[in-house]
Amino acid sequence: MEAAGSLGPGGPQSPGTAEGAASVKRSGGEAVSEGKSVGFVLVHAGAGYHSESKAKEYKQVCKKACQKAIEKLQAGVLAVDVVTAALIELEDSPFTNAGMGSNLNLSGDIECDASTMDGKSLNFGAVGALRGVKNPILVANKLLNEAQKGKLSAGRIPPCFLVGEGAYKWAVDHGIVPCPPDMMATKFSLSAFRKNRRKLELAEKVETEMIQTKKRREVSENTNDTASLDTVGAVVVDHEGNVAAAVSSGGLAMKHPGRVGQAAVYGCGCWAENTSGPNVYSTAVSTSGCGEHLVRTVLARECSVALQAEDAHQALLETMQKKFIRSPFLAHEDTVLGGVIVLRCCKCSLESESSLNTQPLLVEFLWSHTTESMCVGYMSTQDGKAKTHISRLPPGAVAGQSLAIEGGVCRLRSPLT
Repeated sequence: MEAAGSLGPGGPQSPGTAEGAASVKRSGGEAVSEGKSVGFVLVHAGAGYHSESKAKEYKQVCKKACQKAIEKLQAGVLAVDVVTAALIELEDSPFTNAGMGSNLNLSGDIECDASTMDGKSLNFGAVGALRGVKNPILVANKLLNEAQKGKLSAGRIPPCFLVGEGAYKWAVDHGIVPCPPDMMATKFSLSAFRKNRRKLELAEKVETEMIQTKKRREVSENTNDTASLDTVGAVVVDHEGNVAAAVSSGGLAMKHPGRVGQAAVYGCGCWAENTSGPNVYSTAVSTSGCGEHLVRTVLARECSVALQAEDAHQALLETMQKKFIRSPFLAHEDTVLGGVIVLRCCKCSLESESSLNTQPLLVEFLWSHTTESMCVGYMSTQDGKAKTHISRLPPGAVAGQSLAIEGGVCRLRSPLT
């Protein structure tokens, strides 16, 4: 499978093509940031379909999330709390399918999934099918932080993953302010729910049980194109070189009550791991798309492992092709829908800079998706503003069978400690 692409300065370039399968883009450039409080953030507002009419809104929410993260990084906040701050901005937007305004399930309720992982401690926190909390990522972050305090009374192991009513009660007990469930829906999400429900009711009247099942699946897939998109997420590296990742989702439209997607599942929604042992690079990954596909392929973890290869771009391309689109675990799926954002970084001392008492942090960042589009934003602490972009499959490419991949390089310079 051939892929054409190039690496050069500036923003994303015109797409290359891969015969029958992939669109490859690469952007590059070097960003040098002086001072101690350096860092980098990459966010996504979902892999799905982003209409041109709402492109400005999608980019704006990514921009705000990046700016919030950079403010935290410049203040010296560590990566695991920076990704939480970025996710709150993404959850609060009415244009994303996370937190407030998420997709409604078959019962007309909003149930959210979220998780976060700290690359330094390797701790993980997650919530699934959570109702009545405006920002699910806050609960996931709280679970992670509480676990770091050690065992509970009588030697009990603190939880890292809670679901449903238990997750809600734990959140309230730990100071998370609840939100009335009927306040979680927005005009946009309610309108999409009513439209989906009418289509389902019509299908039930005119079709047999076998055709009903097929029709429901088709309706769910089609209405996701015009309704809220799937999972949002972020990956971050801070001034100490620590990485962290986070992800949050309202799940698929018209999902079954109690359904938990990849956004809450270990190794599937996000992954973060600092350099240690045989790992040359610190890596952070956040995924989006069809939760069932991402869970069955453990895509976040697979991408993290692949990023230890010499060529990050080629490693991610092969992972998306072999471990996702052509995964044996999805062999019976006609279309495999998902997307990832990744970064990897390492500290490297350059001979030409050895006398300057600096230690550059080299950051490589990429995104890839098999869906029609994916909206991303990225920013370093030296940038005046965030860069945002809606990545799309090239004309003629088939969503679920083809992929796009883009990325860049950033070099952050901070004093040696």
